[in-house]
Amino acid sequence: MYAGGGSGTVARALAGVNVSAIEGKAGWLVRAALVDRLGAGAESTPRYRLDVRLNEQLQGLGLLSNDAVTRERRTLRARYQLIDLASGEIVLDATAGADAGVDIVSSEYAVIAAEQTALENLSHEIAEQIVTRVATKLRKTG
Repeated sequence: MYAGGGSGTVARALAGVNVSAIEGKAGWLVRAALVDRLGAGAESTPRYRLDVRLNEQLQGLGLLSNDAVTRERRTLRARYQLIDLASGEIVLDATAGADAGVDIVSSEYAVIAAEQTALENLSHEIAEQIVTRVATKLRKTG
């Protein structure tokens, strides 16, 4: 799929994808990861636009007898569309998702750090899923 490296057909097509702004902190993280992986902006005139909407949840699990939560599940889901800017046609309409578990410990700082790390990892995972799917689609159409 990536034959030719950075100058190959798929790499050039990926560089022609403009990633729209995505709302929220998770959106900022996902967008930054997408721009990095796509090589977006390498081409002066984008051919495609990638629109992404995120749904993020943090759910408490593992209740103790005193109703204290001992584990959380952080979930990140993305619905994305790849739009051909010339025709306005939706080339790809798909979803991606990932989740991670976080242990709740006595240190509030440790829990916040673990939640942040989980969000960063999920953002990278979502971006990787999206780029793989977009690359596959562009390889077939290009």
